[in-house]
Amino acid sequence: MTESPESRCADSRAIALRLAALSHPARIEILKHLSASACCSCREVVDHLDLAQSTVSQHLKILVEAGLVRFEADRQRSRYAVDHIALAGVSASLNQPVASCCPAPKRQD
Repeated sequence: MTESPESRCADSRAIALRLAALSHPARIEILKHLSASACCSCREVVDHLDLAQSTVSQHLKILVEAGLVRFEADRQRSRYAVDHIALAGVSASLNQPVASCCPAPKRQD
């Protein structure tokens, strides 16, 4: 069964949203920090990056909306964790066009 044009377009929009979320250096640093632990509070990210709390909150919101980070309310704090499946999906979606048009170079031993 082939994928419909509407489905391909929706997939492309989802990928574009995730890539847009990854287009800021602070958000990449946030993802790196979150990847190193099971989950973190916004305060822990602020302490690690030396950015204003409001700035980190806005970046986390963008990452959550893009589906790259999961949010969970934990009493007075919010907990954030990388969605590893979504992040791996971004990698796979970028690899697909490269793999289909550019064969891997042969190793020279």
